[in-house]
Amino acid sequence: MTEQELQDLQRMTDIAVNALEDVKAKDITVLDTSGKTSLFARMIIASGDSTRQVKALVNNVAVDLKEAGFEILSSEGQDSGEWALVDAGDLLVHVMLPAVRDFYDIEALWGGEKPSFHAGAQKPWHAADN
Repeated sequence: MTEQELQDLQRMTDIAVNALEDVKAKDITVLDTSGKTSLFARMIIASGDSTRQVKALVNNVAVDLKEAGFEILSSEGQDSGEWALVDAGDLLVHVMLPAVRDFYDIEALWGGEKPSFHAGAQKPWHAADN
């Protein structure tokens, strides 16, 4: 990636994280996937407390990225609201209910090592804790 592409990717990531924080997403994780696939360079994973919040989170991310001039290639999962995503090219944003996030554990699939907040016996969003 060129320096400009890296800056655009960081700006896109910052906008998406801020959009998630605006709607009170939980346990936001950003993974650098550039060394694992050529399909996208970053993946954001977050949790929502309800299907309604998951839908609102994904919508807010898509709207904020569009307003900033980034293209949204697709958006999926708003029908059920259990797991929804926004594909913005180099950035993929997943928003899930805690039980779905626990079940699929895509951080382990894509991140390899667990993020630092995984220290300890359980993830902070563990579905059994809700």
